[in-house]
Amino acid sequence: MTQILCKGLLVDMDGVLVDSTPAVARVWSRWARKYNMDPDYVVRFAHGRVCLASLRELLPDADPEVHLAENRWMEQGEIEEIEDVIALPGAKELIVTTPGHRLAVVTSSTARLAEVRLRVTGLWEHVTHLVTATDISQGKPHPEPYLKGAAALYFAPQDCVVIEDAPFGTQSGKAAGARVLAVRTTVDDATLLNAGADWVMNDCASLCVSEDPKAGRLVLDLPDNEDPRTPKIR
Repeated sequence: MTQILCKGLLVDMDGVLVDSTPAVARVWSRWARKYNMDPDYVVRFAHGRVCLASLRELLPDADPEVHLAENRWMEQGEIEEIEDVIALPGAKELIVTTPGHRLAVVTSSTARLAEVRLRVTGLWEHVTHLVTATDISQGKPHPEPYLKGAAALYFAPQDCVVIEDAPFGTQSGKAAGARVLAVRTTVDDATLLNAGADWVMNDCASLCVSEDPKAGRLVLDLPDNEDPRTPKIR
């Protein structure tokens, strides 16, 4: 058993707590076809990033008004695509088990979209601290999202562990000064480790969280052997 000690958890939403991958892929694919782009490339390109930042890079010659209009179109499309949005294994247990003052959800989704997804998956009522794209000026892989997540808990980033599924999010957590526990729900281990992940596990169901109130910290127990995959330690 690998044991990790920290004061707070900073948890990404999509790909960690919520499986929205099919819904996101459908919306981005529709958008890509409008602009005669390869849907598979666009879906991969946009994963784990603030939507507006992706749009600006995908449409570098467009006016800012176009970026904003397309961003509103994307947000509304993703809000409406909720039919198969579900909580990932271990997500509710993690949120419920971890004391609210020790956990913040840090997502590249907007505040409206994050609330919709957390509500439809039954997680909303258990989330005390939420940092979204609406709250930041620079998205992942910039450290700002996780710096704000740590600040919301009144902890130093170095005292927090980030749980992420995406390379951009992993880079954001490391740039903020936190350790990163990655889940292999979206990309392969090598990609996550190359992005800087300290550990890799299957999903949140792999993790057992308890609080040591006397020491003022969380204890994360991560099994060293998961059949058929094994947690990788950097």
